[in-house]
Amino acid sequence: MRAGIVSLILYALILPAAALTPDELIPDPALEGRARAISAELRCLVCQNQTIDDSDAPLARDLRALVRQYILAGQSDAEIIAAVTERYGDFVLFRPRLSPQNYFLWFGPFLLFAIGLFTLWRILRKTRS
Repeated sequence: MRAGIVSLILYALILPAAALTPDELIPDPALEGRARAISAELRCLVCQNQTIDDSDAPLARDLRALVRQYILAGQSDAEIIAAVTERYGDFVLFRPRLSPQNYFLWFGPFLLFAIGLFTLWRILRKTRS
């Protein structure tokens, strides 16, 4: 039983390393580091809980190639993320931007917490009187 759990854990740790293939790598280590940093910001649209570097999906492979193509073309990190976001939408970002479309995503938990505190305060106030 333990051997099965250990092998499953080891497989889970090795699996993300298999997503990026050697033919995708940029020979320059600095540029490859930039590509990895940008890829860590982008979500795989198929897997939805993995970065494009961690995913084996064909779309993730295409996005990795696109990011590296933009880097080799000399674009900045912000320009690359903007181009990918324009093409695939804000959902591709792991950290969503603060915009009117997602205010509830950012401020909803605080609003719900405040409503809960207010409701608790009202209930406690009624029970005391």
